[in-house]
Amino acid sequence: MIRRIRVSQITYLVAELYIAANNRLSPDMRRLLRQARTLENHQPAAELMDILNKNADLAESEGMPLCQDTGMAVVFCQIGCDVRLTGGQLNEAVNEGIRLGCEKGMLRKSVVADPLRRSNTGDNTPAVLHVRLVSGRHVTLTVVPKGFGSENMSRMTMLKPSDGEEGVIAFAVQTILIAGANACPPVVLGVGIGGNFELAPLLAKEALTLPMDESNPDPYYAALESEILKRVNQTGIGAQGFGGAVTAMGVRILSYPTHIAGLPVAVNVGCHASRHASGVL
Repeated sequence: MIRRIRVSQITYLVAELYIAANNRLSPDMRRLLRQARTLENHQPAAELMDILNKNADLAESEGMPLCQDTGMAVVFCQIGCDVRLTGGQLNEAVNEGIRLGCEKGMLRKSVVADPLRRSNTGDNTPAVLHVRLVSGRHVTLTVVPKGFGSENMSRMTMLKPSDGEEGVIAFAVQTILIAGANACPPVVLGVGIGGNFELAPLLAKEALTLPMDESNPDPYYAALESEILKRVNQTGIGAQGFGGAVTAMGVRILSYPTHIAGLPVAVNVGCHASRHASGVL
């Protein structure tokens, strides 16, 4: 039986999720941030970790954004095949939700209408919307307010198949070395491997929405996540570039089949306030 969902419901859920994601770290990120403090013995970095944890506590208790950069909104939307949306267009409903959330949450307006002419849209729209059809009778929304301190440090490359695991690890480490303190470490890394030129970065972005304190269900990729995390932390960049043991708190990988001649790899960097919130209609 087809289930009808009005797009106005999507608007209100997107608005709610956009505010929630900006004001509250997801439970996995809170656990990682607390754990990072226990692992850090370098005094300047340890003091900085205390500030970051206090900031997260205050943001949640006071209902205020974790960071002044309230991000360009990325929305992942999974629509069940037995759902019919009524009352309007999906993209318009999502953008109206971002507009409403920006106003209600008093979030910074960070989006410009044209990348070169730079006129501010005044309401943080449009969002970047990714839609996927799935089985079922529900709509699942994940809103990611992506700040550009970390987004600007993200990279994509087309490796040769012969570069293999070491090539992937080296690219991830090089990405962090280039980023230095600019991505507001301690960071988390979403790594996309495979697909093609446009899919690998999308995999990397989506990987940042996975529980960052868990491991890949595939033991092969779980081991690769662990190795990348170890190598990144060996850089010694540390919290906000002050040095120390924890430069990255977590790494998650999403992979996809690819062409025999290629090895696309993307690293999407998430800062210590890597944010997302999900809801289901």
